[in-house]
Amino acid sequence: MVNNGVIALIPARSGSKRIVNKNIKYLENHPLIAYTISSAINSEVFDSVMVSTDSTEIANISKYYGAEIPFFRPKEYAKDNSPDFEWLDFTIKKLDELKKNYLYVCILRPTSPFRNELTLQRAWKEFITKEKSIDSIRAVELCGQHPYKMWNYDGEYIKPLMNNIISDEYGQPFHSMQYSSLPEIYVQNASLEIVKKSSVYDTGTISGSKIAPFFTNNYEGIDVNTPTDWIVAETLIHNKLALLPNIEIKPYQNSGKL
Repeated sequence: MVNNGVIALIPARSGSKRIVNKNIKYLENHPLIAYTISSAINSEVFDSVMVSTDSTEIANISKYYGAEIPFFRPKEYAKDNSPDFEWLDFTIKKLDELKKNYLYVCILRPTSPFRNELTLQRAWKEFITKEKSIDSIRAVELCGQHPYKMWNYDGEYIKPLMNNIISDEYGQPFHSMQYSSLPEIYVQNASLEIVKKSSVYDTGTISGSKIAPFFTNNYEGIDVNTPTDWIVAETLIHNKLALLPNIEIKPYQNSGKL
């Protein structure tokens, strides 16, 4: 048993719309959530690996793959528009009531199946080396759709989202320049966040105010949320461009694969 003072929380509510039963839909041989649970356990970083869910079915599958379900998430914190802070705040307060002893929380969303145990070990090492000067680390990657090329539409005209930003070197608006000449800007992905429990309480947010980047590599940050994302993930797997984390136990058996 490790004793790092950090728990993994995997949010997996029911009722997903774009991919029905997304968190427990089978990707290759196992439900999607299984890859995140197994990576978290195999990393040996966490004192506990827990799933936050409002679903008995998700809970049963999660337990089969080794996760803890100390309690269920209330339905009011599992809506389509529920902020992450609501379920996280509820969860850490319940864990405090149960006298769980931990200092840090790692949020691992089940929609990142290519994030593996080595990713988590690397992230924890980066977090703990910076822990005294930050509240959290958040997974980011270089953005593909650059905000300097995004536009607002007022019903008649379009205007740059990042208005009046001109290149000092060329004197041209950035929206009319090649991508390679634009400043590097990063976008968050769903791979992971590690945050001090005290920062969640102090700031009323899931990240605090001092956030360091965790730069994901290759396909670690892929987020599977739409049917197109699912096809991309399957294509990467079948063409051996990305590997799913290894799961040693037999696939969970239900009455019919989702």
